[in-house]
Amino acid sequence: METPAKKRVTLYDKTFEVMILYEELDRHIQKVAERINRDYADCDTPPIMLGVLNGSFMFMADLLKKLDFGCEVQFIKMSSYDGASSTGKVCELIGLNGSIKGRHVVVVEDIVDTGGSIEHMMKLLAAEGVASAAVATMFFKPDSYSRDYEIKYPVMNIGNEFIVGYGLDYDQLGRNLKDIYVIVDE
Repeated sequence: METPAKKRVTLYDKTFEVMILYEELDRHIQKVAERINRDYADCDTPPIMLGVLNGSFMFMADLLKKLDFGCEVQFIKMSSYDGASSTGKVCELIGLNGSIKGRHVVVVEDIVDTGGSIEHMMKLLAAEGVASAAVATMFFKPDSYSRDYEIKYPVMNIGNEFIVGYGLDYDQLGRNLKDIYVIVDE
């Protein structure tokens, strides 16, 4: 019996095929949400869920719907990618609004690879005087990660493949795809 071909999309000059279906992502997000619910259930002040734009917006929305406690929502925008590769330089495009001193913060990322953005974010949060900071990421690339900060809430570990969909993009295309697609070498 033949295996059906995986669904493919073309974004600009690159072809991608389905790697992870949304239903599988959602099951993994539920597990991480349960851990976050346990860890932050008894906070004296509502924690701040800090989404890193643009890539985290779909993950952030689904994660927030699964949390059982009150929380504040903020966003920050940083950039370290150009096309399909990391530039190694983190630029802050939109910053924090309001004081977060003494607050518990969960940074919500789309993907953590080398950790440059996380290192930048953790230094920023430390300078702001937060009570604690943790990282929740949809995808974690442990083989690429080169920083010392703990990634406390990884939804899924993946290899070094370039992926799009569910908020992740290739030159701003593909964020709206429900499933995760991996680049195909042709």
